[in-house]
Amino acid sequence: MDSGKIRQIIQVILGVVIGALITLLIVRYRDAKHLINTRYSDWRKLNLVLDMVEKNYVDTLDREGMTDAAINAALSQLDPHSVYLPPQQLEASQEELAGNFDGIGIQFNVPNDTAIVLEVIPGGPSEKVGLMAGDRLLKVDDTVIAGVKFPQDSMVRRIKGPSGTKVTVTVKRGSEVIPFEITRGKIPVHSVDAAFMLKDSVGYLRLAKFSRTTFKECHEAALKLQEQGMRHLIFDVRDNSGGYMDQALLLCNDFLSRGDTLVYIEGLHRAREVYQADGRGSLQDVGLTVLISENSASASEIFAGAIQDNDRGRIVGRRSFGKGLVQEPFFFSDNSGVRLTVARYYTPSGRCIQKPYSGDRDYAYDIYYRYAEGEVFSADSVKLDTADVHRTRAGRLVYGGGGIMPDVFVPVDTTRASDFYIACNKKATQMRFASAVFDKYARRLQAIVSFDEMDKFLDGLNLKVEFPSYARRQDGIRCTEAEWDESAPYLVPQLKALISRYSKLGENAFYRYYLPVDTTVEAAIKDL
Repeated sequence: MDSGKIRQIIQVILGVVIGALITLLIVRYRDAKHLINTRYSDWRKLNLVLDMVEKNYVDTLDREGMTDAAINAALSQLDPHSVYLPPQQLEASQEELAGNFDGIGIQFNVPNDTAIVLEVIPGGPSEKVGLMAGDRLLKVDDTVIAGVKFPQDSMVRRIKGPSGTKVTVTVKRGSEVIPFEITRGKIPVHSVDAAFMLKDSVGYLRLAKFSRTTFKECHEAALKLQEQGMRHLIFDVRDNSGGYMDQALLLCNDFLSRGDTLVYIEGLHRAREVYQADGRGSLQDVGLTVLISENSASASEIFAGAIQDNDRGRIVGRRSFGKGLVQEPFFFSDNSGVRLTVARYYTPSGRCIQKPYSGDRDYAYDIYYRYAEGEVFSADSVKLDTADVHRTRAGRLVYGGGGIMPDVFVPVDTTRASDFYIACNKKATQMRFASAVFDKYARRLQAIVSFDEMDKFLDGLNLKVEFPSYARRQDGIRCTEAEWDESAPYLVPQLKALISRYSKLGENAFYRYYLPVDTTVEAAIKDL
């Protein structure tokens, strides 16, 4: 065969091959383009609508507001915890968990339309200029905040500000009105509310949130309690709504043995990640009881679930909230951001912590339903998912369906609901009485530095006479002797707790006096 014919055959073959390849590429490109166009058109509709509105709407548009509304509407189709945070909200949410903030360094309460300083943070800007517990806040710069029903969150915003800036806070101290010029600074935020010995070898630690400093604070507080003879710790995370996951893991690690699973996370775009203890925790030999409530969520549930599933300690209280979604932050150039759910938390036994958020029930009212359906009053009313069964390391049955069900259920205590007690609670009479006691005995209270001294001071107040008299005089609430006898077992510890908080003993004093009538703590001690 001559070379010309060979070239013709090769050209034909190459033509067929190239044609086939081109056809295949065209088909694949067409399919791919279809997919791209389909996906693009799904999202493009939103842009088209906004563009149409901008070009045709009758009035001037608030583009920022519309953008925020569109984002919120889109995220509302996801889970309840995927949220958009405008710049101010994002800053506040990050600051709450950061472990410090810019401000003047005081804690205050507003019992009767006037803010009263409860605590001046040691070493903070307010202490340096001479502010004291018990001072009434009258003005911030030129704005009157006392006696005008000024919103408490607005007070906080006016007082706080960037480090280095100045603010003038005018206070009333006794009969004097004193202006203080304060230079704001970095103020530490503590996540441990209280840590002290309850009895003999039993310590108590209350954790308010999981901030950046939580593990360090808890670890140091527990070591101090060990030095005082603690062999068993009651660890209180009731009403703790969570925070940083890494702090929960560090805390779990301090109590669990090498190789123990702490938690695992998994999602459609997130491969399973299993977290295990490294065996270097310093509290592995300390007995442990964890207190939870229906408001314990997220990181609190990771901690409680790890302790329960590894049979490391007992869980006491009521079924926890059931927030087991992993949020990842995404930030934008305008200082706003999105917290997007990317995975779910699972306890070591495989329970999903997250409660259901689809169906007929309104997710936001779940706690209301628990009260209405009697779950917080009776363990028999708790709706466990008996089809979602798991086992702890020791083989005990635990159930999924959302939240952590305690080993020891403690119902909400309704026995203290006397008419006198309820009437006082409605008008915050107890808080205002405590403030009045401080006004009368400020110097003595501020000099108290031990619980023995505080006991003597409180015992000398004759609360049985003084408080009913105050309630009648200030709020028109009358109390018979029978009503006092009914209310006193709960009311007197509350009064002592509120009054002692004004001393240098602070929150430790508050919880020390209040916990003896705390039914969950009582159940935990009985369970030891």
